[in-house]
Amino acid sequence: MAERRRFDEVTVGDEIPPIGKVVKREDVKAYADASGDQNPLHQDDAFAKSVGFPGIIAHGMFSMAHLVSAITGWVGDPGALKKLKVQFRAVVFMDETLVARGQVVEMDPATRRARLSVWAEVDRAGQRQLVIKNSDAEVELA
Repeated sequence: MAERRRFDEVTVGDEIPPIGKVVKREDVKAYADASGDQNPLHQDDAFAKSVGFPGIIAHGMFSMAHLVSAITGWVGDPGALKKLKVQFRAVVFMDETLVARGQVVEMDPATRRARLSVWAEVDRAGQRQLVIKNSDAEVELA
């Protein structure tokens, strides 16, 4: 595990480095098995097509888990993530690159915590689609 990011090394405006992940069927299946969410929308192309999608889609929580990985990787300690609020806004299809991002928007010296604006996006036919938006996280810094 990396060392926890220090409060005095962070300023408002700092960005969490973007972390991309190509969404693969095997990853979505593994997530379904681990979470117990066996909804056919995430596993059965015929079913997904019958409800208007081109094929299966990733779980919203799969996207949120990727976002959490980016946040905790940046802060250096999974235990430093104290709050997370997300809004799911779009689906993620197989073979899309899901990119997690964030930016420091507020610092509290009394608690040594930072509030981050966080989001996840995909590029769909040249257009940026926000999969998770209007979201924020609170992390405790060393």
